[in-house]
Amino acid sequence: MNRVSRLLIGLAAIMGACGVILAAAAAHLPDATRLAAASSMLLFHAPAAIATIAVAERAIIHTKLGVVSAAGFVIAASLFAGDLVLRQYAGHGLFPMAAPSGGTLLILSWLVLAVSAMWPQP
Repeated sequence: MNRVSRLLIGLAAIMGACGVILAAAAAHLPDATRLAAASSMLLFHAPAAIATIAVAERAIIHTKLGVVSAAGFVIAASLFAGDLVLRQYAGHGLFPMAAPSGGTLLILSWLVLAVSAMWPQP
């Protein structure tokens, strides 16, 4: 397994931990719907990134496209969740259109994963 794959798995594991923390905060804080949504994005996409790396490493899908897809999951879910968390606690987002940009990148990452599953390995 290469460094990039290990890094993505490590980042996905941190995403999972942050997702659990945000779920707990959302359950205990008043008016924390943004935290619940951020938690969901992290908890959905952390295992997706790990699974994508696993199947890419086994050459079940196109390896390079699989790694691109997993990186997209990590970056985009973190961007989306980070924007929502900052809005919850600071009253403003990361930058204009940060959450929609993260959401769009998540959609693209899923589509790249679909292509990687259909594209034969060289």
